[in-house]
Amino acid sequence: MKKILLLATGGTIASKATNAGLVPQITSTELLTFVPEVATLCTVDTLQVCNLDSTNLRYSEWLKIANAVEEHYTDYDGFVVTHGTDTMAYTAAALSYLIQNSRKPVVLTGSQKSIYSRDTDARGNLISAFRYACDDRASGVHIVFDNKVILGTRAKKTRTKSYNAFSSIDFPEIARIRDGVLYYYIEEKIHGEPVFYHTLNPKVFVLKLVPGMDPAIFRYLKAHYDALIIESFGVGGLPCYDDADFTEAIRDFLDAGKTIVMTTQVPHEGSDMGVYEVGYRVKETYDLIEAYDMTIEAVTTKLMWILSLTSDREEIKRLFYRPVQKDIVFGASV
Repeated sequence: MKKILLLATGGTIASKATNAGLVPQITSTELLTFVPEVATLCTVDTLQVCNLDSTNLRYSEWLKIANAVEEHYTDYDGFVVTHGTDTMAYTAAALSYLIQNSRKPVVLTGSQKSIYSRDTDARGNLISAFRYACDDRASGVHIVFDNKVILGTRAKKTRTKSYNAFSSIDFPEIARIRDGVLYYYIEEKIHGEPVFYHTLNPKVFVLKLVPGMDPAIFRYLKAHYDALIIESFGVGGLPCYDDADFTEAIRDFLDAGKTIVMTTQVPHEGSDMGVYEVGYRVKETYDLIEAYDMTIEAVTTKLMWILSLTSDREEIKRLFYRPVQKDIVFGASV
């Protein structure tokens, strides 16, 4: 039997009702009592990393989870992380950069309803996560939810209430679980030893453009952040509004030694700044990075990882465009 470590962080799956709404209160050990079937799949030990609504999880908790996996890596065949759904895609992406080249699976799951609820999806998701973690072909960081296995760098929460809450963005699901059987669409081959990282730089800001935005916001951001991700319109570009205020703000931000990544607000198919003049002129003039088909969760956490390693602009670009667990496919050869 495989030996799996359950790392619990809280979330809806571990919540109980209070007068002020759902609050994570169920421990990792208690969670297991709701899924006795897991004992037929593997032996399980548990570790309570934290017990938080995932809205309150941040980079410090991502590091704790990664450190726990590293500390226990040789003792277990795989890891299951229970987590709230709201920021699970960010955590999955972050762990994909903090734990690279892992031949052992690190599987995130959670639920849309508490495991205490009669009609919960929690028990099914938890059993599926353990089923995937026990499979000999499983490796790397994935989300298992609603019987779908999704790469950690490709996952996004796309529904707030439905049980099929997560989608794989512009990349196929790795596998599906049907009637307790794991069917692979893509089998990943990982060779060599895992590489663990221990730092993140949280000074990364995501700016969603809206029509008529005042570019003066860049002055504030320059003083407080090391990198700026601009969620532009369509395939990507910057407005000019009959003046050069936006482009001047970009130049000033970059001249301060900061990093800018251009992406799109559109959830599918990514950016392509060369299509329109509003994107082409900016990309040709300034030393920007383009995110292409990466999710915003992957862009944000990858920058946090890279900026913790280097401040050299060319090295930042090299690392950003180096694919990690299929986080960037189109544009990866730039």
